[in-house]
Amino acid sequence: MASPMVNRLSQGCTRNLRCSPVGRRINRRLQSTSATTDKVDVEKLLEHPTWNVESLLPKADSQEDKKHITSKQLHHLLRLSALPPPKDTEEESQMLSTLSSQLHFVREIQKVDTTGIEPLQSLRDETQAGRQATTIGLEELKDAFAKEELKGQYYKRIRRKQQGSETEDRDGSWDVLGHAGKRVGRYFVVEGGKEGGE
Repeated sequence: MASPMVNRLSQGCTRNLRCSPVGRRINRRLQSTSATTDKVDVEKLLEHPTWNVESLLPKADSQEDKKHITSKQLHHLLRLSALPPPKDTEEESQMLSTLSSQLHFVREIQKVDTTGIEPLQSLRDETQAGRQATTIGLEELKDAFAKEELKGQYYKRIRRKQQGSETEDRDGSWDVLGHAGKRVGRYFVVEGGKEGGE
């Protein structure tokens, strides 16, 4: 009898990665684990990777993707991207090979069946707990509200309370030239000279 966790993982993998080789491998491993024991050893399950990025890249001897992109298309893409054209045929063939493998990777990813799976709005925790953690409420804004006051006789406007150096400046107690290296009277001096002299 399989544990509820194994069943949920198995159903999730089947639903999310139904057609992908990755999903099938994970599903097989989960089923074999659940057949032998009720308790899943997670560390053992994650000990060896079930898939590799290289499995989504074309084989070295594969020619099927290289015929899809022509040299003319490559030059057109480079011009649109404001990138320099290849210097020679060797660099051009290298670019074509790289572009082909990238397109092959994208096509392999697109083969994954995502029916019934809601797309992410952004790369963040979209669970209820995650939303609550990032929501800003009145408690978080209490300090900011405490630094505000209503100003005005006829029309009240919210203004930030004056603090520290702002009030000192109005009182005239702030020494503006306190950090000046050299000063003459009420002015600070910036030393410099013209090149070449006069």
